[in-house]
Amino acid sequence: MERIFELNAPFKPNGDQPKAIKKLLSSLKAKSKNNILLGVTGSGKTFTMASVIAKLNRPALILSPNKVLAAQLYAEFKSFFPKNAVEYFISYYDYYQPEAYIPQTDTYIEKDASINKQIEKLRLKATTSILTRPDTIVVASVSCIYNIGSPENFSKLGLKIEKGQKLERRDFTKALIDIHYQRNDIDFQRGTFRIRGNIIDVFPADLDVAFRMEFSDEVSFISEINPLTGDELRSLNEVWIYPATHFVSTAGEIEKALISIDRELTDRLKELKSQKKLLEAQRLEQRVNYDMEMLRRAGYCNGIENYSRHFSNRPAGSRPDCLLDYFPKDFLLFMDESHVGVPQLGAMYEGDRSRKNTLVNFGFRLPSALDNRPLKFAEFEKLRPDSVFVSATPGKYETALCGGKNVAEQIIRPTGLVDPEIKILGLKGQIKTLMSEIEKVSAKGEKTLVLTLTKKNAEDLSGFFADKKIKAKYIHSSMDTLTRLDILGEFREGKFDVLVGINLLREGLDMPEVSLVAILNADNEGFLRSETTLVQISGRAARNRCGRVIFFADRITGSMARAISEMDRRREKQIAYNKLHHITPRTIKKRVLEIKELDGRLKKESAKLVGEFSTLNINPKNLKRVMADLNKLMKTAADNLNFELAAEYRDRLFELKEMSGTGKK
Repeated sequence: MERIFELNAPFKPNGDQPKAIKKLLSSLKAKSKNNILLGVTGSGKTFTMASVIAKLNRPALILSPNKVLAAQLYAEFKSFFPKNAVEYFISYYDYYQPEAYIPQTDTYIEKDASINKQIEKLRLKATTSILTRPDTIVVASVSCIYNIGSPENFSKLGLKIEKGQKLERRDFTKALIDIHYQRNDIDFQRGTFRIRGNIIDVFPADLDVAFRMEFSDEVSFISEINPLTGDELRSLNEVWIYPATHFVSTAGEIEKALISIDRELTDRLKELKSQKKLLEAQRLEQRVNYDMEMLRRAGYCNGIENYSRHFSNRPAGSRPDCLLDYFPKDFLLFMDESHVGVPQLGAMYEGDRSRKNTLVNFGFRLPSALDNRPLKFAEFEKLRPDSVFVSATPGKYETALCGGKNVAEQIIRPTGLVDPEIKILGLKGQIKTLMSEIEKVSAKGEKTLVLTLTKKNAEDLSGFFADKKIKAKYIHSSMDTLTRLDILGEFREGKFDVLVGINLLREGLDMPEVSLVAILNADNEGFLRSETTLVQISGRAARNRCGRVIFFADRITGSMARAISEMDRRREKQIAYNKLHHITPRTIKKRVLEIKELDGRLKKESAKLVGEFSTLNINPKNLKRVMADLNKLMKTAADNLNFELAAEYRDRLFELKEMSGTGKK
């Protein structure tokens, strides 16, 4: 078999990695659909996944539970496979307010969204790579199970242009318009083309370069050009130009869809009128007729995705096409942090259905809009290929699927670090005891994480510590992301010694300075003190050679017992391995900058700019300029994947629009 994936890494498999790789390869070659990579934090799970992909030589989809983790994985896989197509597929909205209706207050909320052009390009590039390259790896968030249009149409409508091909310039421009490219001779950007005599420049929606074609009776010349300067980079014999959007149809398909939409509208109007819902019927008739007219004239309308079932000629209730449909049959699926991702996948359909049912019932949408949706979990399971669930604490679902088989353990860290020791102390006097422990840790220049049960507890406890001259701050989900990241940065920089929170197991919160994790009320059985949560939280101390954990509790709950047992089991194996191989554990060295980079390299400077705009002396003369500057900053932040900051700029922009009288009423 020809090797198409070329793994490039400055190190070789170490610790448990060789055994885990061998185990996964064996079960996947044996056509096992369900597999688990049980890997603790810091054991190199990403490298193991990359090794399996390279050795099996199969395209892969890596599913991540959030955008930040997806971005980190994307960067890692790009470094592992520099010669292959590593792509990134997440939601392309900088901000998104879905269409909704609130009957209690008779409030209709129009869909309000801003699409990030850079991420849209990456999404289109991902699907193009899947369809054209066998060496594709896509890192995606769980939003990839939403409807994105037919892969058959997307592939079929791609334009292949060859040097010497008999093609009229007029026919070519018509073909470009049919796949949603727009002519723009002034502002040349992705998804547009410009005409200069017999020369047409096309800026593909999925690339960073443009193509120049010269026409006579045939295509006489093709070159790749710099879209900014227009300089020719190289001559080409052929090019492929794929649609500028995933939702694309031929003229014939649009006509068929219009007939089907009109038929559904007629039936639905009869139904509403028979129920004496005359207002709803009038509302629906007006909206759908307008959309159909737009489709006839422009081939597109706002909310076209709500008619996707008609365009793809699917029966009512059938599942939509999603990213998984673009892959070949032999692709691999890795579900990173599966204990979080699997429940997310299971919950997405119901939330979407509830909102759209209201829109349908009150005449804002046809019933077919319900079929523009994410996959149901059962549909995802049916579509899911050979899979590896990756987690330090696999959930019940994936564990049951594997039935104790096909589990590759990876609990030995290349650094020799072992899981932290766990000590149980009583609840009586827990704060006084905790303060004593904090003083010991702080004296060595190390840090402490303290876990409470409520936000109020976190705030009160950090205030109490401050009164006792202990440098502490709290963090929880009610704080905006910028503030949370600032606090984490200050913590790692040594500006305070104790960080108090409710749930500090967020992925990416790896701080080797932390040598003590203290969990208050550990015996309060529930989500915040479940076995999975306790193991994940305790793992925050696993980056430091002196790491340890204290459970404050008066009893040992089932979750505590299972968590302690699992960590003791891992610790025993890790210590034995270190002894056998004469390994001395060493604390991981990790730059403070790495945490801040999750929110963009210009976070501090950008946050400062938000503050400057808040205090700026705004008047009628400079209002338009300020709004334009804010809009640019919002787009720049979004292009850097800094969505929280983009939302800050957006909210400030809305305020200024209201001041100017141009905002929504």
